[in-house]
Amino acid sequence: MSSSLRRLYEDLRSICVALVYPPGDDCDILMQQLKRIGCRLKIIWPFPAEPPTDVDVILFHLTQEIEGNTIWSASSVASALIALTDYESPTILKLLLDTRAHGVISKPFRSSGILSTLVLARASYSYQERLQGKIDKLESTIKSRRQIEKAIRVLVDSQKMNEAQAYEHMRSKATGLHVTVAEVSGMIIDAHEAMEKLGLKL
Repeated sequence: MSSSLRRLYEDLRSICVALVYPPGDDCDILMQQLKRIGCRLKIIWPFPAEPPTDVDVILFHLTQEIEGNTIWSASSVASALIALTDYESPTILKLLLDTRAHGVISKPFRSSGILSTLVLARASYSYQERLQGKIDKLESTIKSRRQIEKAIRVLVDSQKMNEAQAYEHMRSKATGLHVTVAEVSGMIIDAHEAMEKLGLKL
């Protein structure tokens, strides 16, 4: 077994999987295979109003009965989502798209296919998390840049500095206070807005 494949199996043995599915033969098949893989397992039924927490993967029963109710979405659940469907229909496909599930397993359930779906769902969730992290960082950078530009305009207007002097002033203060330029710009904007409310000038 290659080192990458070994790491994959070790990862699956360390995860906790929530199985949200009604009792019966189908549930037993899923349980047996998940236990065979080595996952820690939580069996949940009836269907909860909120998705399980503190788990790495959620396998959940997706049926037309949940249409119109709160739909779990991968964008708001801190776990990989795998939908378990009884059959395919336009309604089920629409619900599946709404959940943005990382994987889907359709009946009849078999021991084969569960492992590969787990692997792909985990990989998809990990990629989604990395991508969201990059988006959050980019949005934070854009927000900080806009705030710095706003603070520069405040200093240019109120302190008769040019833009280069205003930025250098903020950078110097940031160094002295051991904070970021964005934090200094926030102080300037807050002070400026407070003075405006009092009818005064900074």
